[in-house]
Amino acid sequence: MTNSHTDTPDINHTETAYIIRECREADYSALVDLWERSVRATHAFLSEDDISEIKSKLASEYFPAVDIHITDVNGIPAGFIGVAGDKIEMLFIDSVCQGKGYGTALLDFAIGKGAKLVDVNEQNPAALGFYESKGFRTVSRDATDDAGRPFPILHLSL
Repeated sequence: MTNSHTDTPDINHTETAYIIRECREADYSALVDLWERSVRATHAFLSEDDISEIKSKLASEYFPAVDIHITDVNGIPAGFIGVAGDKIEMLFIDSVCQGKGYGTALLDFAIGKGAKLVDVNEQNPAALGFYESKGFRTVSRDATDDAGRPFPILHLSL
């Protein structure tokens, strides 16, 4: 269900019941949409071309490469985390759900499964602050992202 005025999920936050569940391939389409809303709210440094390029690879390349878990609120995905080994490769919370504890729940879940590393865009200070508040510290920096784009990446560790 979406809110026709904002094209975002109509999640009832008055109830705090949520579950964390494994992702299925059938979830990919909803997660791509959630990813885009999240990125548009938090990644102002990305151009439309950058967003389109990354979005085109999510379901075909990026999602299948990680173990994804979703936070469902009243049956609607509020966010997701992707982990490979001991590294968090992606954590995105729907723009209408940010600041409600879903990111913390997913992060705690991943840490409980052994995750202790994460990379963050340097131009995303809110994400950096979030991870630092959870005990992560910067251990190194790259001048570009994995695709060679001019977006510095900070490598964090617990």
